[in-house]
Amino acid sequence: MIDGDRSGTFAWSAAEVALGSAPGAAGLLGAVLRLRSELAAHRAPLPDRAVAEDQLDALGRQAVSSSAPDTESLRHSLLLVASALGSVSALSAALTELRVAVEAMALPR
Repeated sequence: MIDGDRSGTFAWSAAEVALGSAPGAAGLLGAVLRLRSELAAHRAPLPDRAVAEDQLDALGRQAVSSSAPDTESLRHSLLLVASALGSVSALSAALTELRVAVEAMALPR
């Protein structure tokens, strides 16, 4: 564990998502996994890394949940992840993918 990195704690697979989940769940889980992987590879210290990891875990839990997605929770988690990582250009493509996946899964307002 380096600098409090907890990247090994997230272990959901696409197969878990397929079991009765909401439309867009596989895309959300894929985006979460990609951003977690890229975040783990980004070894520079980030003051809000733990916040981003916690919110990625929350998004992953929603992706594998069999219940309807909580739109406000999805968007809140995305906002916190974007706030924590938005200034890291190396993560911008993965963060954009996450935003698109959350919007695809979230219900219209």
